[in-house]
Amino acid sequence: MALWKDTNTGTVPASTTPGVSPAPAHAREPEKTNVASLSPEPARRPAQAPAPAQAHRHDMKESHISSDLTIEGKIVGSGHVRIAGRFKGDVQVDGNVSLDAGARLEGQVKAHVVSVGGELIGNIDNAKRVELLETGVINGDVKAGSLTVAAGSRMRGQVEFGYEGESRAKSDTKGFGNA
Repeated sequence: MALWKDTNTGTVPASTTPGVSPAPAHAREPEKTNVASLSPEPARRPAQAPAPAQAHRHDMKESHISSDLTIEGKIVGSGHVRIAGRFKGDVQVDGNVSLDAGARLEGQVKAHVVSVGGELIGNIDNAKRVELLETGVINGDVKAGSLTVAAGSRMRGQVEFGYEGESRAKSDTKGFGNA
């Protein structure tokens, strides 16, 4: 993309920067750049990417809170959320939530799959699957279809898993050794 309008219809001067392709002679050429558009709709290039691949990428969006961020608020929507920093607030997504090692989440979580490698202070409600990784800590209650607990992880709260419907049986994880 040229930053100037070339009035010469001939060749491009030989003093151009090496490795940079010459500017097009037509004024309407900037549509064919290799720069991604910031608009939410995908670019229409039928020869390069088929529509199903773009729809698949749309369904698999992941939002990321990096390790050097601290955010307070509420997350609601669809897609996946990966938290590597600190977040204070509730998270309710139609997707997965991943809490990386060293991350901290203070709030309620409602998602399909919740993977905890950091520290979660709050409850997990109606998840299909919860994975408590070896670096993970949960201080709150968990209600899930299945629960995977790695050696070395810690949890303080009540757990309900493996039951469908309203008649879920509760088991208290505070006193494993006590009957």
